[in-house]
Amino acid sequence: MGILELFLVAVGLSMDAFAVSVCKGLSVRKAEVKHSLCVGAYFGGFQALMPLIGYLLGTQFEAFIVSIDHWIAFVLLGFIGGNMIREALSKDEEKLDDSFSFRTMITLAIATSIDALAMGVTFAFLRVNILWAVLFIGVITFVLSAIGLKVGNVFGAKYKCKAELFGGVVLILMGCKILLEHLGVLG
Repeated sequence: MGILELFLVAVGLSMDAFAVSVCKGLSVRKAEVKHSLCVGAYFGGFQALMPLIGYLLGTQFEAFIVSIDHWIAFVLLGFIGGNMIREALSKDEEKLDDSFSFRTMITLAIATSIDALAMGVTFAFLRVNILWAVLFIGVITFVLSAIGLKVGNVFGAKYKCKAELFGGVVLILMGCKILLEHLGVLG
């Protein structure tokens, strides 16, 4: 996986965190630097931790499923991306919560990083340099979450759905690319 592909995966995975950060920005009167650092640290940290856990789990089972790893990557990325698109198109309103407490933030961080756990399993099959990948994903998510908080505070919910939709499409396209490369359709 090249740097551009890793960047696209990192951006795609961070869109849930970005969307939640936009909602957090809506809920606070004035977005302060400490708020941006808080959402960046929680979301970036968990987006880095979860793929590492998924990678470690995936390497344990690699020998058993190496012949179908491309199909697993395709299905996982398609599922994650499809779920993000479904959430983006859903009419359900999310409750705004202005709390930055440990309990609130840890719950949001775990919820927004579950897809990164599955991506870590995919990384194991793709033989990705996991330390570089998790650092990259964590930093991208940190930055986008901090920006999302400010965007939400300034512009409102206008970009939340578009961010989730974009992230879902990117992940689905990455899954298709992996499958087509393995099948020899793409060089």
